[in-house]
Amino acid sequence: MPDLAGWRRHRMPVYPRTAAFTLPPDWVCEVLSSSTQVLDREVKLPVYAQEGVGHVWLVNPDSRTLEIYRLDEGRYVQLALHRDGALVQAEPFEALGLDLALLWT
Repeated sequence: MPDLAGWRRHRMPVYPRTAAFTLPPDWVCEVLSSSTQVLDREVKLPVYAQEGVGHVWLVNPDSRTLEIYRLDEGRYVQLALHRDGALVQAEPFEALGLDLALLWT
């Protein structure tokens, strides 16, 4: 399971009132740590790709980085690596600005 996940409204117009559901998310975010980094990168990413998760963000509070990936032909392509207090507009939320400094404070 990802740390955070999101679905586009057209794919999930009503949030299910159940304990679990099977529709893969459109976006996931993993918060990396020294104890979870290998699991998140080497185990979870291939599963997300297999399930068709379109975008993955990897947030690393220790290095103060945000990695943005998009699924392309079954593999993730890194779109960007943002650091420290950057102001970013990251897929799939490029319509919104994100101040990374807020994540580290």
